[in-house]
Amino acid sequence: MGATARMPAVLAPSSMDPAGLPRVTPIPAALDASADRPQTGDVPQRVYEDALATVLRGDSARLLEACDLPQVNLVVTSPPYALGVDYGQAGYADDQPYAHYLDWVRTWAITLLHVAAPDGRACINVPLDSNKGGKRAIYADYLRIFQEVGWTYQTSIVWNEQNISRRTAWGSWLSPSAPFVTAPVEMIAVFYKDSFRRPAKDGRRGDITRDEFLAWTLGMWTFAGANPRRVGHPAPFPEELPRRLIKIYSYPEDLVLDPFSGSGTTLVAAKRLGRSSLGVEINPKFCDLTIRNVQSVELAAAS
Repeated sequence: MGATARMPAVLAPSSMDPAGLPRVTPIPAALDASADRPQTGDVPQRVYEDALATVLRGDSARLLEACDLPQVNLVVTSPPYALGVDYGQAGYADDQPYAHYLDWVRTWAITLLHVAAPDGRACINVPLDSNKGGKRAIYADYLRIFQEVGWTYQTSIVWNEQNISRRTAWGSWLSPSAPFVTAPVEMIAVFYKDSFRRPAKDGRRGDITRDEFLAWTLGMWTFAGANPRRVGHPAPFPEELPRRLIKIYSYPEDLVLDPFSGSGTTLVAAKRLGRSSLGVEINPKFCDLTIRNVQSVELAAAS
């Protein structure tokens, strides 16, 4: 697609939902047949909803075609990384050529910009780099693409996952010929839409504690990752990651979106923190997993 790719029509709030949240005007599939829309899955459809969480099954790159969609205050997600992970046969291939992968990133980065509220934020968890198919600066590519499509960069958080077992290549062993240097960290890039400042309204206050604020606003976080076998998903992240981001960057009762819901970790964290959440997942199996995990929060609270 490239930096000059056509962007979807600018959205305007259509109506207000019962809670007073402005709605996003959906873009019909036939609105602009010439627009670049390389999606491979279905338009997201609502498959689950409770008092706080909503789950849509479908392609997040087609979220603008979904109906009755409120504007989002905060995006927290960890997208596929183009590392060849098997996400199942559900419209996405993680082993596509890297240039095609970046085109796909651009598509949903534009989508997120349009569903975000004017002061919406986005926290995107990606690797610093990878060695697959040659050295790739994944994080740098994300910074470039998100800013090219209209997001404004705010800051970065380094997540020290403490997982050095992922090392698979050394380059030239014990030689300066061609050594590989591996950084066992992941990055969380934080962007905002039009305005980063979000003053409290209607008497609302944040719920982050003093100690949490002092610790978490230092952008080096150290905690373990999640176990794929235990979670039942090939690339999960731990609940601690969205929990911190949600408390730092949103108010209670805000709407949090994860366009790559996976096992539903972001929705679970949001629900525990009293935020509304919206998850989109293209794989029916993982969509069911998200629903089960979101439902378990209710069961845990009732027991």
